[in-house]
Amino acid sequence: MEGKERKTQILSILAKSIRRIIEEEVSDMTGLQEIRLRTGQPLRILKKNREAVLPGEEAPHIITKEEMRETMEYISHYSLYAYENELRQGFLTIEGGHRVGVAGKVIVEKEKVKNIQYISSVNIRVSHEVLGCADRLLPYITKNRQVCHTLIISPPCCGKTTLIRDLIRQISDGNQYVKGCSVGVVDERSELGGCYLGIAQNHLGTRTDILDCCPKAEGMIMLIRSMSPQVIAVDEIGTSEDIHAIEYAMQCGCKLIASVHGLDMEEAKKKPVLGELIRRKMFERYVVLGNRKHPGEIRGVYDERGSVLCRE
Repeated sequence: MEGKERKTQILSILAKSIRRIIEEEVSDMTGLQEIRLRTGQPLRILKKNREAVLPGEEAPHIITKEEMRETMEYISHYSLYAYENELRQGFLTIEGGHRVGVAGKVIVEKEKVKNIQYISSVNIRVSHEVLGCADRLLPYITKNRQVCHTLIISPPCCGKTTLIRDLIRQISDGNQYVKGCSVGVVDERSELGGCYLGIAQNHLGTRTDILDCCPKAEGMIMLIRSMSPQVIAVDEIGTSEDIHAIEYAMQCGCKLIASVHGLDMEEAKKKPVLGELIRRKMFERYVVLGNRKHPGEIRGVYDERGSVLCRE
C-alpha cells in the first residue's frame, strides 16, 4: 500500500480537529503503528515502537466526547448499528485493512457480548505489509516444494502476523521453494487479510480463500468441506477446539501454518493439548520469533524432533 493512500485512509476517519494535529505533527507516517484516543486523556501515537503525546507533553491535546463521537461516526459511516457484529468482538476493520479497537460500556445478552456502547477508547492500528519478510524462512519450512506443518511460536509484538501474511502470499503464488497451491485462511480477527466489505486489503496471493471474522475451529472445518484447501493458515491458536480442528485438518491431508503465543519451545510444550501435539510430532517445523534485534527476528527453526535447523 502506498504511503499517501495509507495516510488518506487513516486521516479520513479522525475527527477534524484531531486530523489537523496529526497532519501537522506527523508529516511522515512511515513507521506509524497506532493512534490512541481516550476520552479526557491526551492524544497519543506509537511510531517505530516509541510513544509520543501530541502536540507535546507540555501542552497535550485532550480528547473530548465530541471528538470521539465524530471519529466513530466517520469510522462507521454514521451507522454503528450496521457494524454491531464486528463491534461485539471489540474492533472494526476499515478500508486498507487498518484495525480500529474500541472500548466502552459492554452490552451482554445471554452471557455473551452483544454490543459496545458509550465508546470511550479507540485504538487505530495501522496496517503494515512487509512483502518478502518470509523469504529467509521458506527454505526451512518447505520440502520437495511442499509446505511442512509449521507452528510459529512468538511473544506479542514480534511480527508473527506480518510473517504469516507473507508466508500465505508466497505459498499461494508459488516460487522456487514451494509450488503455488490453494490456501484457506481463517481470519478470526481480520488481521491477516484485513478484509473490508469482504475483500482482503492485504496481499494474500492469487489462490487464497478467506473466512473473515470466523471462529478458527469452525472455520477450518468449513474450509475443508467447501474449498478443498491444500494449506490452511490460522493465527493465534489456543483453545482445545482449535487444536482438535488442526488435528482433523492434518488427517484430511491439509498442511497447517499456525501461530501460538509463547517464549520458546519449552513453554509451548507446557500448554494444554498443544503440548500433546508437539510430543506426538504432529508439526514438522517450529519457528521461534523474538525482537531483541528487530521485530520478526527468527531466533530458531526446529524440526519435529527439536533439532536446530537455523538459529539467528
